[in-house]
Amino acid sequence: MADVRVKGRDGSERTLDANGALPLMEVLRNAGCGVEGTCGGAMSCGTCHVYIADAWAARLPPKGEDEQMMLEALGDFVELRPGSRLSCQIPMTEELSGIEVEIAPAA
Repeated sequence: MADVRVKGRDGSERTLDANGALPLMEVLRNAGCGVEGTCGGAMSCGTCHVYIADAWAARLPPKGEDEQMMLEALGDFVELRPGSRLSCQIPMTEELSGIEVEIAPAA
């Protein structure tokens, strides 16, 4: 089991248990953190946009071309940061236990 430290849009902080090998998007959505994930992980909606803390960003798989294109499109509506990622593209593993995530504003 991996822990996910989440900062909500309202500034509240909480720690979630990520059971199984779910994508981070599903962990956040199932916990009611404001992540919708309406496309189910197809990288076509951007509703799972999060900011990954700098200390964790390098530990993640690199962004693919489709993810980068969706993030660039989101940049017209919300702030992008170096740690901007689509949480549907982050598989939760034990190695990521303790990851720090901030929920990005809704586009």
